[in-house]
Amino acid sequence: MRALVFTGPAAVELRDVPEPAVGADEVLVHVAASGICGSELHGVRTPGFRVPPLVMGHEFAGLTSDGRAVVINPILSCGSCDVCRLGLRNVCRERRIVGVHRSGGFAERVAVPESTLVELPQGLGWTAAGIVEPAANAVHAWSLAGAPAGARVGVYGAGAIGLSCLLVALSGGAASVEVADRSESRVEIARRLGARSAGAALTGEYDVIFDAVGAAVTHERSLALLRPGGTAVWLGLADPTAGFDATALVRGEQRVLGSFAYTDADFATAVETVGEWDLSWVRTFPLADGAEVFTTLMNGHDTPVKALLSP
Repeated sequence: MRALVFTGPAAVELRDVPEPAVGADEVLVHVAASGICGSELHGVRTPGFRVPPLVMGHEFAGLTSDGRAVVINPILSCGSCDVCRLGLRNVCRERRIVGVHRSGGFAERVAVPESTLVELPQGLGWTAAGIVEPAANAVHAWSLAGAPAGARVGVYGAGAIGLSCLLVALSGGAASVEVADRSESRVEIARRLGARSAGAALTGEYDVIFDAVGAAVTHERSLALLRPGGTAVWLGLADPTAGFDATALVRGEQRVLGSFAYTDADFATAVETVGEWDLSWVRTFPLADGAEVFTTLMNGHDTPVKALLSP
């Protein structure tokens, strides 16, 4: 079968690879849509815990051999530790991720544990199914924020996660959402999706700020623009540097929360709601064009905001 393979630093190639071996308690999924994540672009450009050769792709949906339409929750946890027993599989100390630690969805077919399958509602299209995983990240971040009714919300980054945060906040009752991104084309998309204002910077004072970039400067600004008692939720992974004034955080009684992935309940909520979203910012490409699309995005091209690959 054909698969997009991470072969080395800054390199992905479309290759013929062996059919996946389906183990006990596993299911073969015929992939219909698989999203390219910003973490994969960074991970190929600067290899770390993704080890080549690897078929990546942790945001994907497809059909099982018996005809079920499913989306994959890619988080594999031990299921028995103290954290898992609290329902927090996403932060299990032993977690592994389909498409990171084992072959994922950038392929015609992939074998996954039965436990990862989440059946899709009838009529949900593959574009919406392919965006469930990033949407679940935003659902989780919104839940963590505990935003008050009528909250003033700021979002750093108008990539797939940032736009998902915008859409979740609007549907969750935010009074206003403002979005900052350096890309004018992405800023325009944020405006079209309902951002009250969008531009290169956030300029107001906010109850909640979602940082979907994760750079030192956005860390710093996400706190500088919070009201006293406000909450910053960090989802981005661009830079490990914190970059903020800890004394100001103490004096303002502000909160900084890390947000990683999602709980099973968050994932289910994303499945239920993503079909209602305007997904005009998502484009689907043939898997055969995957290496070109991936490399173009990896080299800094800002459109499309979200690319899905489809065999």
